[in-house]
Amino acid sequence: MNPALILVGALSSGMILILAIVFRKLHSSGTSLPVTAEWIDGLSLESYRPMVRLLDDQDIQFLRAQPGFTPAMAAKHRIQRSRIFRAYLDRLSGDFGRVSTALKLIMLHSGLDRPDLASVLLHHQLMFATGMICIQIRLFFYRWGIGTVDAASLVRLFDLMRLELRSLVPVTEPAGA
Repeated sequence: MNPALILVGALSSGMILILAIVFRKLHSSGTSLPVTAEWIDGLSLESYRPMVRLLDDQDIQFLRAQPGFTPAMAAKHRIQRSRIFRAYLDRLSGDFGRVSTALKLIMLHSGLDRPDLASVLLHHQLMFATGMICIQIRLFFYRWGIGTVDAASLVRLFDLMRLELRSLVPVTEPAGA
C-alpha cells in the first residue's frame, strides 16, 4: 500500500476523532444555567489573558540564553506549558458551551423569533469548533517543538458570544433598592 495514502488516512482519522471530541465538549454543558447579569460578568475575559501568552516563544528563548541549558529543559518546558494551556482550553470550551446553551435557552423561551441570533450562534459555534481543532493540532506539534499556538481568536470569539448574551440579559436591581 502507498505510504502517502496511509498517512492521509491516519491524519483524517485523527481529525475526525478530534472533531468528535470538540463537538461533544461543546454540547455537553447542562441546561440549568443561572443566566443573570452577575453570572455573565463572572465569565471574565481577564481570566484567559495568561492563556494567550502561555506558549509564547520568548520564554524558551530566555531559557536557551541561560548557562547550563539543555534541549531536554526546553522539551520539559513545552510539555508543562502544553498541559497548563490544555486546562485553559478546556475551561474556555466549557464557558463557551455554557454561553451557547444560555443563548439557546433565551431563544427558546423568548416570545420573539430570532433567526438572526440563531444564525450567528450556529456560525460562532462552527468557528469555535474549527478553531479548537486547529489549536489541538498546533498544540500537538508545539509540544514536539514545531510551530506556535495562538488562542487569541478563540478568546475573542468567546468574548463576542459573552457580550451577545450580556446584551440580552437585563440588569436586575437589588431587592432593597
